Amino acid sequence: DISPLLKDPEAFRTLIDLLEDHLRASFPKIDFIAGLDSRGFLIGPPLAQRLGVGFVPIRKRGKLPGPTESVSYALEYGKAELEIQSDAVEPGQKVVVVDDLLATGGTMCAACELLKRLRAEILECLVIIELKLLKGSEKLHSVPFYSLLQYD
Repeated sequence: DISPLLKDPEAFRTLIDLLEDHLRASFPKIDFIAGLDSRGFLIGPPLAQRLGVGFVPIRKRGKLPGPTESVSYALEYGKAELEIQSDAVEPGQKVVVVDDLLATGGTMCAACELLKRLRAEILECLVIIELKLLKGSEKLHSVPFYSLLQYD
C-alpha cells in the first residue's frame, strides 16, 4: 500500500527522487513513461515531468478515446483487458513502464504486450514494491525489471 507515501509530501518527493536517479543513471534516452491504471498514474506523471519526457496511460478497457490496441489477460479471479491508444508511441521509441506493485505479473505483462504491438522499445518495467514470493518478475522474461523494495 503506497497510501502513506502519497500522504507525506516529503516521502513522495523522495520516492520520485530515487526513481529519477535510477532512470537517469540507467538510460541516457527515454521517450515516454507509461503508467498502468491506476496507481501508475500517480507515479508516472511526476517522474515523466522530472525527466522531461511524455506520459502515456495504459488503461482498463473502455476508458481511452480514439482507436486503441487492447489485450486480455488472466487474473487470479477472472479476466481483464488493458488498452493503449494506437498512436501513443511510434515504433522504436523508448519507454519505461511504471506501476506501484508487482505481484503475479499479469498486468505488467499485458502492458508490455501492448507496447510491443506498437513496436516500442521497452527499456524497463519499474515498480515501487515487488512481492517476490509470487514470482511476477519471472513472467517478464526478456524485459528488464527494477523494484525499489522487495518483500518475500
